[in-house]
Amino acid sequence: MDTNFSDDFLIKGKFSIKKAFTEYKGKLTKEEGVELLISEKEKLRELQEKLYADGTQSLLVVLQAMDAAGKDSLIEHVFGGVNPQGCSVTSFKTPSSKEYSHDFLWRHYLGLPQKGMIGIFNRSHYESVLVCKVHPEYNLSEKTWNSVKDFDDTFWKNRYDSIRNFEKHLSENGTTIVKIFLNVSKDEQKKRLLDRINEQEKNWKFSTGDLPERALFDKYMECYETAINETSKDYAPWYVLPADNKWFARVAAIQIIIDTLEKMNLKYPQLSEIERSELQEAKQQLENE
Repeated sequence: MDTNFSDDFLIKGKFSIKKAFTEYKGKLTKEEGVELLISEKEKLRELQEKLYADGTQSLLVVLQAMDAAGKDSLIEHVFGGVNPQGCSVTSFKTPSSKEYSHDFLWRHYLGLPQKGMIGIFNRSHYESVLVCKVHPEYNLSEKTWNSVKDFDDTFWKNRYDSIRNFEKHLSENGTTIVKIFLNVSKDEQKKRLLDRINEQEKNWKFSTGDLPERALFDKYMECYETAINETSKDYAPWYVLPADNKWFARVAAIQIIIDTLEKMNLKYPQLSEIERSELQEAKQQLENE
């Protein structure tokens, strides 16, 4: 039975959102998937420690999805076993007035992982070509543009150019990028939103603002399709994961991250002859106490 899905959802060539799976789970049962995740988390923990020790590279994981697709729970279940000193999560909400006073990428630079770290963007710079494309009037808060008429094809082309250049710059300077879109169906999103209303312990997750955005679901899908086609590159690939089954999305995501770390050719630091000699002296001193 094939239990490695890390290459199955890599975007190569032209991407069509209508042809992308939302329910796929391979031949795994949920119980098998949960067990597989446990074993994969141990691999991730070891690789994260190696990344930290190596100290010459970093990993940026970009998570994008519609509301209720499972981003928060994926972060919890996939990264719950790594050393928190080597991992950071940055959640991007509506920009503040200070953030709007800079270019749209500025705040994302501030959240980048330093070398030796895994950084997770819960939403990201892609909001500028997703929610801000669905609601172009939001761009006026940047104080650069005079009218929504400014947001023409050239404007969006420049945005995609900026994102590609940003990601290429990061990749050329020691940051490996993995971008994951959790592809949840409209029916499954409806079910999860209703769960947030019907289950008291989940009420806090529900926002009335979710419903107007849900009404624009198809428009968002068009924007995701365009953004993924414009920006899935070898140096910053997109993976589109079926997310109707949260447990499967977690398994696929952790395998993608593990495979990415393994390809980074990480190494534990090698001691010089002098350092080895000093280490043996320290050992002897401790043993003779």
